[in-house]
Amino acid sequence: MRKFGFWSMLTAALLAVTNQVSAVKVHTIGDSTMAEYEESRVTRGWGMYLAQFLSGIDVNNRGKAGSSTRSFYEGSAYWASVKSQLSEGDYVFIQFAHNDEKNSGADGDSLVAYYTAAGDETSASSTDRRGTYPSGSYKEYLRKYVQETRDAGCTPVLVAPICRMYFTSDGNIKRSGRHDLGDSFTTVDMTNGVVTGNKIATTDHTMDYPYQMKQVAEEMNVPFIDLTTATEELYKSYGDTKCHDLLSDGDGSTHLNTTGATLIARLCAQLMKENGVLADYVNLTSDLSISPSEADLGEAYVGQSLTKEFSLSGFSLTPASGTISITATDGLQLSTDQTDWSSSLSLGYEEGNIVQSFYAMCTLEQAGELTGTITVTQGDSTITIPVTAVGVKLEGGQEVLVYWRLEKSTDYVLTGVADVLGESWSNMKVNDYNKQTTWPENSGITASSYKCQRNITSTGKWPTAEIDEVYNRYIEFGVTASKNTTLKIDSIGMYVGGAGTNAMRCHVSYSTEPDFANATTFFSPSSMAGKQMYEASIQPVISLEEGDTLRVRIYPWMNNLSSEASGKTICLSDVSIHGYAMEKPTDGITTAVRPETAVRERYFSLEGRELPAARRGVNIVMREYADGSVRSNKVIY
Repeated sequence: MRKFGFWSMLTAALLAVTNQVSAVKVHTIGDSTMAEYEESRVTRGWGMYLAQFLSGIDVNNRGKAGSSTRSFYEGSAYWASVKSQLSEGDYVFIQFAHNDEKNSGADGDSLVAYYTAAGDETSASSTDRRGTYPSGSYKEYLRKYVQETRDAGCTPVLVAPICRMYFTSDGNIKRSGRHDLGDSFTTVDMTNGVVTGNKIATTDHTMDYPYQMKQVAEEMNVPFIDLTTATEELYKSYGDTKCHDLLSDGDGSTHLNTTGATLIARLCAQLMKENGVLADYVNLTSDLSISPSEADLGEAYVGQSLTKEFSLSGFSLTPASGTISITATDGLQLSTDQTDWSSSLSLGYEEGNIVQSFYAMCTLEQAGELTGTITVTQGDSTITIPVTAVGVKLEGGQEVLVYWRLEKSTDYVLTGVADVLGESWSNMKVNDYNKQTTWPENSGITASSYKCQRNITSTGKWPTAEIDEVYNRYIEFGVTASKNTTLKIDSIGMYVGGAGTNAMRCHVSYSTEPDFANATTFFSPSSMAGKQMYEASIQPVISLEEGDTLRVRIYPWMNNLSSEASGKTICLSDVSIHGYAMEKPTDGITTAVRPETAVRERYFSLEGRELPAARRGVNIVMREYADGSVRSNKVIY
């Protein structure tokens, strides 16, 4: 008995140690070059593939498009939400600079202060606050991330930003491509004002973001991963044309496709091993690897389909050329282009290397869990990936639909029981209501008879050099579950487009968190033709309890302008949020909300004065029902 007890205790101790090690996570924070992207996009962030080269370590990729050190920390809930996910012993990888370069290296807050003091409110309000000064505010924010990561019992790792594919005529990467703005930068102070086009010697690193990050790493004794130098060498090895053709997403010189993101994730893992950062977990084997190694496709309502992207990679494979076969069990379909689906795929490779995405799809025909497997075979090597999905049956309840036509006003129509958040703007405003030339074929809409809402920035001008969303510039719609109800959302949709330009871009996202953290982006086109509307829609599984709110945001920008632009708009039409409301009686049994019709409506101003009828603008509508209950909504007529 004594011997059995000893080994039992030893086994338990070993299991506890194993569980503790396996629970360690790497949390990645940074900008769009690191971030997650939906499967319909070509663009990929390198953080999406880091886990592929780490054994026994989970990666929580929290890179966020459009983020700088300041905006990720201050102007949004991103850093706060990441900190809430940290557990003692975790690692936080910190990569910023791309958006810190806004204002050509001048500090955004300093610019605002200068313009405000000069009485130039227009310039102050249009200044991009994300910009930080490399030798000043940029370092200060990096120090904040380092210290607060340590305060949480975690290990910070500073990761220098990947290069931009800015090539010189002799095949090198430009100084600005390495995030050193020393050839042309802006300064601002109360004495000299705003001075543009400054230049310093290449030996002067005042405006060099990666260099300044390394200084913080040395100052605070933090591991430093020099992805700037590593990606510079990688890009030079490919050359300008091949670099853009094979590694870029095809939309500029900053963002990556699957191949580029996978190679850079592998570079990061190599540098981790060289610098002793989780070195025992780095997996750089030449064997075939697939990410994710286990796939939870998530939830969908019965009758809907779910898809999941897989990244397959192999380096120095044997034999040097051959075929990789992929098969799926019943209920799963496979594809490389999300158009042609079958139960098996055959992928060829040459020169011992392959980086390839493929997709799995399942259609949920009944409620409950669907399980299956995907088997990947290359030579004598076989990898089996377990796949799960859950079908949810939506029964009963009263239908709820909030619909914003956006033809001539921000009016909405509410069917069913819910509380509506009317359309709102952050650093945006309505420009006008007008026609669009082209609508999606399945919309049944013709331009001659249909108008949409056109929106512009609050200053009327789109800033220069933007390549991604701005965290505090958006248009928002929302709905809240009413008292004593559970609101189950099954559809979000709208039409969105640009007018006056082919350079308009946007992201459409939703979140159920009050601070819009952990948002899901479901529309992010790589191009938008002028005067053409696009459908943005998703069929999510969302359950809102009483008082919970679903917010939907459109983040617009004009892509990479060389000068400010005016008269260009982001266009919206037919925004809808659909679902079903279920009553929650005190006995805990959920039943359908009975359809109700108000027996009386009364209208009040925002000041509480009763109105004889609804008026143009914001009204408080009090609806009285036969059972004596009263509900109120803000409605804009």
